[in-house]
Parts: sequence; C-alpha cells; structure tokens
Amino acid sequence: MLRTITLGSYISIQGFQVGQAVDGKITVRVDKNISRAFRLSRLGNPKI
Repeated sequence: MLRTITLGSYISIQGFQVGQAVDGKITVRVDKNISRAFRLSRLGNPKI
C-alpha cells in the first residue's frame, strides 16, 4: 500500500509500506531505499 511519511518538518517520502513499529512509525520502501518515520496525517493541521 502506498504511504507518505515525514522526515523532519519539510521532507516527505512516498513509498510502499513494508512494516509498522510498535511506537507508531511505519517503514516504507522506495526502489532499494528503506525509511522509517511517522505517517503523514490525513487531515493535516485542523487549526485554521
């Protein structure tokens, strides 16, 4: 399944989910690179 994760404040990575950790972080694969971070929220920032 295609997922988007965030690294820091400005970098996001979209790739195929290959795992999920107990602390809520997910692991995604893009080509041969594997990254682990928190999933990007679907709703974003609800405060306007």
